[in-house]
Amino acid sequence: MLAVLSSLVFSIMNALVKAVSLNIPASEIMFFRSLIGTILIFIMMKQSRVPFSKKGVPMLFIRGLLGALYLYAYFYTISKIPLADASILAHLSTIFVFFLSAVFLKEKVSRSTFYILPLVFLGAILLIKPFTFSAFSVYALVGVLSALFAAGAATSIRYLSKRHPSYEIVFYFLATGTVVSVPLMWNEFVVPSLLEGFYLVCIGVVSLLGQIFLTKAFTHENIVVVEMTRYIGIVFNALWGFLFWSEVPDALTISGGILIIASCVLLSVMNRRTASVKRSTSVVYEK
Repeated sequence: MLAVLSSLVFSIMNALVKAVSLNIPASEIMFFRSLIGTILIFIMMKQSRVPFSKKGVPMLFIRGLLGALYLYAYFYTISKIPLADASILAHLSTIFVFFLSAVFLKEKVSRSTFYILPLVFLGAILLIKPFTFSAFSVYALVGVLSALFAAGAATSIRYLSKRHPSYEIVFYFLATGTVVSVPLMWNEFVVPSLLEGFYLVCIGVVSLLGQIFLTKAFTHENIVVVEMTRYIGIVFNALWGFLFWSEVPDALTISGGILIIASCVLLSVMNRRTASVKRSTSVVYEK
């Protein structure tokens, strides 16, 4: 239930981003989202008495930079293409994580992963539509890039989570996003209207709520179930896109989405099974 709630909340954030992006640039949306989140997480750290680390700060900044680049690319993608398309492309991060973790964290990648790659590649091609010039979307390529940055951020979190509290990792992500967004929006800042200002505040608050729900879901619910349930967010995004912007996915988008989602689900399940086998084997040897 928490995972579904998290997906719903994040989809609402995406809808708010798309609504406000009609007049406000992606860099400015990222600034307000990050600034509000930084203030809120700082208050939470003080209340929970979570200290700031003196070691490993450069790596925290790298994680923050990767997260900031992901956020900017993702918000930009949302502003240019249908919500469902942007949401599907974001899930490509699942695939990228497997390879980045193998390179930087020395985690093993099973042979079955390489068998699934052609399906992912085909799904991405169907979404980007490079074979039809009139439908070709450069913005979809930015969406793929956002997924790569998201995977980089996720890989760095795996490394940092063993050395730093989660609140501190989130703080550096949001604080770095605030700083990075300033030069990006310097020449394109738009004074938001009262309604747009309300939307921007809601984006900052809602995104943090979604993160809290997701964290609790991974803590209290079955991990595989949580990962599978998160894909319902694509349905929510498609619903908002249809209701508010009359966005109807075409056959290529639906086909590509099915291939990407099925591949990600399959990879996640196989990864969890492999991890479970390793854990059970280690228990046997310990006994």
